[in-house]
Amino acid sequence: ALNDQINKFIHYTPAYMYHEPHIELAEKLIQITPGNFEKRAAFGLSGSSSVDGAIKAARWFTKRSKIISFLRSYHGTTYGALSVSGYGTEMRSKMEPLVPEVEFIPYPDCYRCLSGQKYPGCNLTCLKYFQNLLETVIPPDEVAAVILEPIQGDAGIIIPPQEYYDRLTEICKLYGILIIADEVQTGFGRTGKMFACEHFGIEPDIIVMGKAIASGMPLSAIAARKEIFESWSAPVHFFNTAGNAISCSASLATIDVITDEGLSDNANIQGDYIMERFKLLMEKYDCIGDVRGKGLLIGADIVKDRVTRERDISKTAKICWRCWEKGLILAFFSGSVLRVAPPLCLSRQEAEKAMDIIEEAIAEVEEGLVPDEVLEQIKGW
Repeated sequence: ALNDQINKFIHYTPAYMYHEPHIELAEKLIQITPGNFEKRAAFGLSGSSSVDGAIKAARWFTKRSKIISFLRSYHGTTYGALSVSGYGTEMRSKMEPLVPEVEFIPYPDCYRCLSGQKYPGCNLTCLKYFQNLLETVIPPDEVAAVILEPIQGDAGIIIPPQEYYDRLTEICKLYGILIIADEVQTGFGRTGKMFACEHFGIEPDIIVMGKAIASGMPLSAIAARKEIFESWSAPVHFFNTAGNAISCSASLATIDVITDEGLSDNANIQGDYIMERFKLLMEKYDCIGDVRGKGLLIGADIVKDRVTRERDISKTAKICWRCWEKGLILAFFSGSVLRVAPPLCLSRQEAEKAMDIIEEAIAEVEEGLVPDEVLEQIKGW
């Protein structure tokens, strides 16, 4: 698809004249994104730029200023995206003032509950924080949107209970608060469905896409309710090379491959195998405190103690180092969570080989065969 498009033309900015790949991709994204209502699409160059666009759109349409985001969330590194990201104390302090009127609430992390409770006995205390915020500090009619990752990625693959999203949606509908779903990491088949929102029945008012959208070409996109984007004026969200013909062609081909080759189904099949292998490893190694995920977005939480759930950052880094030495690239999030997110075309043979390497690495780290010196060289997220 890239070669075919290059032989036609590289780019002509859509600010002055549309081109076919641009229009075809907009129509395709409107079709495949969740939400049975009319939509419009806009394009960017990275997930971060489209997060910025979603914030602008929400404020423009609602004429409200405040954005609610979540602790430990990650949305990108442009100023707007960084401002709604709930991590990086040192980085945030050195770059302040950030975009104003952003408030943070706890994400429903049932493995490390901030209130020390267990679901469902907790009665969703984390959601009560949001409700109390609206009742005491922030008038609901000042809140433009809640921005969320359907599955919180960089925080360690955190998956909320269905009840949380059911009740959060009710609150947002009650007060006319938009829901922005950041599917940059979870979109395009990664979690076993085209978009992670589909696991929870969420129909976001605005959905942000990036990363896998064009198989590595620079592209991101936003799809939103028709009335939200049609309230905009040009050129409020425009980049000269965004939505270029080459990237749009790559994206159209990518979506076709995901659909035609059943890669969402493959993500479920191989993901189930990997999850099962990790659960078997849990029976052998106490350092694995939890395994969670959907499709091929899986996290294995490495802890010092299963009762206290204290993160074992050093052991996590050593496991990844040993995997690298054995030929497997494995990253870690949130200090102690092994991030398993292989290509969606992963075969069973490749999955078996990868898990064999991970098992060998864990065993060798537990035996003390990986020296502390490697900690000076390997860094996680």
